[in-house]
Amino acid sequence: MTTTEAAATVLPRPGTATVRTRRALGRVLTTLARSVAIFVPVFLVATFVTFAMRSLSGLSPARIQLGENATPEAIARVESQWGLDRPFLVQYADWLGGVLHGQLGTSWTNGADISTLIGLGLGVSLSVAAFALIIGVVVGFVLGTVAALRHTTWIDRTITAFVTVTSVMPAFVVGIVLVEVLAVGLHLFPSAGYVPAAQGFGPWLAHITLPALALSFDVIADVARQLRGSLVSAYRENYVTGAVVRGLSPRRIFFGHVLRNGIGPALATLGLKFPALVGASVVTEWIFGLQGFGRFANDSAQSGDVPAVQGVLVVSIALVVAFNLIVNLVLARVTPAAQRGV
Repeated sequence: MTTTEAAATVLPRPGTATVRTRRALGRVLTTLARSVAIFVPVFLVATFVTFAMRSLSGLSPARIQLGENATPEAIARVESQWGLDRPFLVQYADWLGGVLHGQLGTSWTNGADISTLIGLGLGVSLSVAAFALIIGVVVGFVLGTVAALRHTTWIDRTITAFVTVTSVMPAFVVGIVLVEVLAVGLHLFPSAGYVPAAQGFGPWLAHITLPALALSFDVIADVARQLRGSLVSAYRENYVTGAVVRGLSPRRIFFGHVLRNGIGPALATLGLKFPALVGASVVTEWIFGLQGFGRFANDSAQSGDVPAVQGVLVVSIALVVAFNLIVNLVLARVTPAAQRGV
């Protein structure tokens, strides 16, 4: 064999890495395009409907500031100050332009900047929701994997019963029990309040642990159920039988074939879990004395602060789209079907 032939044998074919990079970039761009195609119409419809409902409800800052007995002249004067005497489409266009520049408007109740108010509460809720998601994914992954590997045994039945019970337990009930046992009884964690991470990682983690645990039970149940079912189905596929015939080790079969093909449904369930944890934590925030995003949304809705509610809606849509985009990118990277473009 000549030197040229040996070099041709050792060196990889030119362009192989480039082709793989282009395919990966194509999957990313496709995922981004799909997310944008979903986000834009949903955002426009949701915000437009919110504006329309405000007009039909008769809510205005004048009635919040002046009360129900205000004269028509006083109401008209206040509404003119807020620009509510302009045509509806003009108001909507101005607000939408402000949102695109990061400005969510001004609160009707206290005149504060809504972006600032939401930012203060969102930091608390994101901390709790992120920790709850981590707990739910880790524990749910372990339980679902063990149940699948011990399918039809007493271990499988015990885990299935546990996740079934936890899936129907309301977060506020779990929160109260955790406060009574771990905070009041054992004094392991603070029962209420929040400390920013900038003031110390330890105090911050201690204050978010109990609310995160209370919210994580639903995530644990969903991840464990989805993962168990998909892994059990994957073990029944022909490619697993072929891997066994070829003499591959159980560890290699699980990580190289079963897990990669079975993890997709479990990851897909997380697409809406994180935004739901952020938005649906209002009861948990009341129990643990947290001024979070969910509590701010609830207070704004009850007080009739329409600009604040609209700001909450914008942030909620952004959270849903962003987290679903992350999940879709992970799915495109780890699942064989997505890499083949199926």
